[in-house]
Amino acid sequence: MTKPCPCGSGKDHVECCTPYISGEKPAPTAEALMRSRYSAYVLKKLDYLKESLAPEALEGHDDSSVKEWAEKAEWLGLDIHDKWAGEEEDEAGIVEFTANYEMDGEALAHRERAEFKKIGKNWRYVDGHMVSGAPIKKEKKIGRNEPCPCGSGKKYKKCCGK
Repeated sequence: MTKPCPCGSGKDHVECCTPYISGEKPAPTAEALMRSRYSAYVLKKLDYLKESLAPEALEGHDDSSVKEWAEKAEWLGLDIHDKWAGEEEDEAGIVEFTANYEMDGEALAHRERAEFKKIGKNWRYVDGHMVSGAPIKKEKKIGRNEPCPCGSGKKYKKCCGK
């Protein structure tokens, strides 16, 4: 029986993120690594989250915080908003995404612009910057023609609601 990948690609997990998380093969792009990191949070594969960091990102890595977030959150889905470079032939890339989750009964969204670099054949997460400040609290359903809560100034349907 097939099981969809948690990253939301629409592919079966064994054809999507699982080979990267298991170490069977390296993620071919920055986006693939980002998606596999999200899936690792969902699946609580904490070793992979640490292994997929660039050396400079390891300095600030806190195993207990990562474990707490992965275990306490109910992961609701991943939205990829944009990407810059990060293809197989590139050495660096950026992926902007939102990880939707619920914690303590509250729906939240972590929107980040994540930086990646390739070390040898392996993409690694370098750093991330929140795009709109603190996580967005989703208190009501957003209408398609309402302003986007990310703060872009665009209508929701033309921004995060794509």
